[in-house]
Amino acid sequence: MSLAKELDTLPGDLQYLFQNFRSYIDFNDKLYFAVACIAFNPIFWNIVARLEYNTHFLTKISGGARNGCYLLAATIFGLGIYRDHVYRDALLDQPTYQPLVDSVIIKALAVFTFGFGNVLVLTSMYALGVTGTYLGDYFGILMDERVTGFPFNINDNPMYNGSTLCFLGTALWYGKPAGLSVAAFVYVMYKIALLFEEPFTAKIYANRDQKKDV
Repeated sequence: MSLAKELDTLPGDLQYLFQNFRSYIDFNDKLYFAVACIAFNPIFWNIVARLEYNTHFLTKISGGARNGCYLLAATIFGLGIYRDHVYRDALLDQPTYQPLVDSVIIKALAVFTFGFGNVLVLTSMYALGVTGTYLGDYFGILMDERVTGFPFNINDNPMYNGSTLCFLGTALWYGKPAGLSVAAFVYVMYKIALLFEEPFTAKIYANRDQKKDV
């Protein structure tokens, strides 16, 4: 199919998909489990980080705040790898909307979305370091100043938004409408997580600044 012809047919294909979206989602156990894993991860790290802040239990069992943060980082990273595996496995078991797979435009969009998402995630991790990425402030490992360079100069939450884009890019690449719904769920879960994380992190740094002023 020529690019010009594809540009003519794509809007119609997308309209058909929108009208029949529900029929391309199989609500099976694999999909439910993938959604559960996606929901579990931010709930887990928020609960554990709050417990650490209040009780220092990870610091105590690991022999230091930095060790505790590394332990939590390894756990979160491992859970993320497992979640991604579960998501891909569930996605491949879902109905495919073939026009998405056959479209050169959608394929290019999938590659760009997944690639840019990874750029946001990896560069934010590089800018923050391990402790900055994995809730080191809950362990008392605070940054001297706010990171404002790339990618934070183009996006306030590049880690979460980049991860969401990776889910979206994967769904587009495989032509799975169910994946589009899951990507939307990921976006919502991260927005909810930020409602808990951002005010609490701001409180931690405000307490630090108050102690400096005393």
